[in-house]
Amino acid sequence: MKATYYGQSCVEFDFNGTKVLLDPFITYNELAKDIDVNALRPDYIFLSHCHQDHVADLTAVQKNSGATVAAIVETAAWVRRQGIAEEQVIEYNFGGTLQLPFGRVKMVYALHTSSTPEGEYAGVPVGYVFFIGDKKIYFAGDTGLTMEMKLLEDLALDWAFLPIGGHYTMDVDDAVKAAQFINCKNIVGVHYNTFPPIAIDTEAAIKTFEAHGLKLYLPAVGAELAL
Repeated sequence: MKATYYGQSCVEFDFNGTKVLLDPFITYNELAKDIDVNALRPDYIFLSHCHQDHVADLTAVQKNSGATVAAIVETAAWVRRQGIAEEQVIEYNFGGTLQLPFGRVKMVYALHTSSTPEGEYAGVPVGYVFFIGDKKIYFAGDTGLTMEMKLLEDLALDWAFLPIGGHYTMDVDDAVKAAQFINCKNIVGVHYNTFPPIAIDTEAAIKTFEAHGLKLYLPAVGAELAL
């Protein structure tokens, strides 16, 4: 299994041949200018919420790939309004777990806001836990530090994708606390350096995690990471 980082919070998992794309935002990201969004062919797309920097390329990628899109109920309604067929959209909610051909995906809490690119209500943001064989991977989405993360402590997570840019989400120090809350030592940082408010010192961030016995991975845009 592997993950490919496409900038901001856009990650594509390859779960033993099934491709799962999270939060497609590439075209409008200057850091991802070398990525050909039209070449992406995921089998599934999961949305953490409906802000523009997480859904901007949804319709293009879905049209090219025919991917099934999964999201919380109100965001899923917006997805259908983009012309994506009912049978290609899965709506669910907190506490729900999807049983899919590649594994299970549980929807979990995230502390943030959510609206459509048009400024309309889009439900609330979410995170996901992917159960793939004996591996467990947490994609936190956009979130602040929250005590609900402690509910994941006993899952024995192998990997966690956490926002670290601050301003709109957790910063580095809070992400360290989050890693401790969820009891996960392998952290992949997302949602940083795309815009000035979320620019960070990446070397300092890595050292901060190391000081707490944690490993922070910051793959370059377009780079792959073995899971």
